[in-house]
Amino acid sequence: MTGTSLNIPHTLGVIPARLASTRLSRKVLRPIAGRPMLAWVYEAATACPQLDRVVIATDSEEVASLCRQNNWPVQLTSPDLPSGTDRVHAVSQLIHADIYVNIQGDEPLLKPEHLTALLRPFAQRHVEVSTLKVLCTPENITNPNAVKVVTAADGRALYFSRSTIPYDRDSKSPQCWKHIGLYAYRKSTLDRLPTLPPSTLEQTERLEQLRFLENNIDIYVEPTTFDTIGVDTEEDLRRVEALLHSK
Repeated sequence: MTGTSLNIPHTLGVIPARLASTRLSRKVLRPIAGRPMLAWVYEAATACPQLDRVVIATDSEEVASLCRQNNWPVQLTSPDLPSGTDRVHAVSQLIHADIYVNIQGDEPLLKPEHLTALLRPFAQRHVEVSTLKVLCTPENITNPNAVKVVTAADGRALYFSRSTIPYDRDSKSPQCWKHIGLYAYRKSTLDRLPTLPPSTLEQTERLEQLRFLENNIDIYVEPTTFDTIGVDTEEDLRRVEALLHSK
């Protein structure tokens, strides 16, 4: 796999796969349509031509064993790391790349097109961090579990919130965008993140990406037409399984 089609630097995809998830136990190993959730994510990631390499980062020997059985590259990381971003950073200290892509291990509806869109902003040298957005469905506009994002004209994120933004004061029905929690970082910015303490807005909304904005790290948000379902509950698991069975 090469990154030549978008003229971008060496790019590594990292799939954080923590086993001890709090809301849905062992979710990355849970079967969906006959395969572990992690298999769906890894297959989609490796189908993206803009990624030079994909590695799974886990704190679990059980997950690592599954990876070895399937010849999926895996890196064991400390169980004490507080977030997927910290796990990606740990991998960056061991495997060199210019851009690191944080691919959530609980996104079984991931498509290669998501990652191609995520990397598109890096054709501009000033871009340090990117993420994705998709048009918000009516049922998710007021759903606090669906994070919303508003952006400037050039695609820079202005704010992320669990609340409905923008607030439609005059009933003009503005477009509402849902944030998809995939990220790409240049190495220099990824190295900064562990040095930044949790920020006020981050702690208030429980959204890690607000730490970037509060520390003047611009996040560029690329639109996609493909929605995803991050699996956090048994209901999410059933919805995803129904969608994958229908393909």
